[in-house]
Amino acid sequence: MAKNRIASRKRETGETRIEMTLNLDGAGRAEIDTGIPFFDHMLTLFARHGLFDLTIRAQGDLDVDYHHTVEDTGLVLGELFREALGDKAGIRRYGFFILPMDECLSRVAVDFSNRPVLVYDVEAANFLVRDFNLLLVKEFFRALTNAAGLNLHARLEYGEEPHHIAECLFKCLARALDAATEIDPRQVGAIPSTKGTLA
Repeated sequence: MAKNRIASRKRETGETRIEMTLNLDGAGRAEIDTGIPFFDHMLTLFARHGLFDLTIRAQGDLDVDYHHTVEDTGLVLGELFREALGDKAGIRRYGFFILPMDECLSRVAVDFSNRPVLVYDVEAANFLVRDFNLLLVKEFFRALTNAAGLNLHARLEYGEEPHHIAECLFKCLARALDAATEIDPRQVGAIPSTKGTLA
C-alpha cells in the first residue's frame, strides 16, 4: 500500500460528541458504541463486510431522539472516508454490489466523484425495529454522501422484515464502498478521472 489510509476525527456540537477512527485497509474489526444498540449492530456489520477497521465512540441527545446521533455519525464517517482517500490517486472510484439478505435484495452503486448526490429508493410496510425507525438509515446515507463527496444510489428491490432491510442495505453499502476504495494496480497512482482531479 502506498500510504496508510487511516483517518481519525473528533467532532463536538451541542447535540453530539463523536470520536472516530477509520482504516480503509483493515480486517473488518469494529469497536462501536453510539448508545443505540441497533445502530451499533449495523455499523459493526458495515465494518465487517467492508473490511474496514472502525472505532466509534458517540454520545448524543438520545433523550430527544436518535436522529442527531445517527446523522452526525454519518457526517464524521464521510469526512474520514474523504480524508483517508486523499486525492483518490489509484482507487477504482466506482463500486457496486447486489446483496441478498433472507427475503430482501438490495443494490448499491457509488462513485467518489466529489459531487454528492443521494438517490435512495426504499419502501417498507413496517419501518420500526423496536424504537429505531428505518427512515434514519436514509439520514445516515445522506450525511455520509454529503461529507464524503459521494454519488450514492441505493435501492431495495424487495423485502419485508425491517431488521433484514436495514442489514441488507448496510452490508450492500459496505461492499460497494470496499470495491470503490480498492487500489487498482493498473492506475499506478493516477487520478481516476480525465479531468485529473477528484478533490
